[in-house]
Amino acid sequence: MDTIKKYFPKLTQKQYDQLEQLGLLYKEWNQKINVVSRKDIDNIYTHHILHSMVIAKAMKLMPGAKILDLGTGGGLPGIPLAIMFPDTDFTLVDGTRKKITVVNAIIEELGLVNAKGYQQRAEEMKEKFDFVVCRAVASIDKLYQWTSHLISTKHLHSVPNGLITLKGGDVEKEMKLLPKFVFHEIWSVSDYIPEPQFEEKVMIYAQV
Repeated sequence: MDTIKKYFPKLTQKQYDQLEQLGLLYKEWNQKINVVSRKDIDNIYTHHILHSMVIAKAMKLMPGAKILDLGTGGGLPGIPLAIMFPDTDFTLVDGTRKKITVVNAIIEELGLVNAKGYQQRAEEMKEKFDFVVCRAVASIDKLYQWTSHLISTKHLHSVPNGLITLKGGDVEKEMKLLPKFVFHEIWSVSDYIPEPQFEEKVMIYAQV
């Protein structure tokens, strides 16, 4: 939590309390259902929650925004972002029912009224969102194919609506799989949060 406060010093006490509780809930739930690698659960704050929060460094959301967290797993990055943006509506989807059970239990424990988890596939959805966010779900071309029909054409935020995915390693080769007409950028996570664990982590933004 000290590292989170270092990079996000302007959150409210309620938000800090929710983020601290979130880490404890993940440790508790992970003993029943493996939603975070058991080898890495002790690093839940610095490797997972803080990593999810970096999206908030790259963009500012206007009140009333609608965000889809695709392939949310145990609720990352959606739940930390829902804590940070209480005026934004978050829909968290995953194909595994037990993971969505954990997601909704944690959302309820935290008292979040702006987030809800569903067992659903992106291809089946018809609702429109300002952004789709995800964390190491699939290659960028597949993500674009699955989600381009879900992005609203009404742009209200600091960057145009689109897809933001957190990834690791060299992604230049992967970016060539996107259609040539798609505007995209690669943002280094360590430019926003200069910690050793993020040196090879990036955010990929694709405008839809």
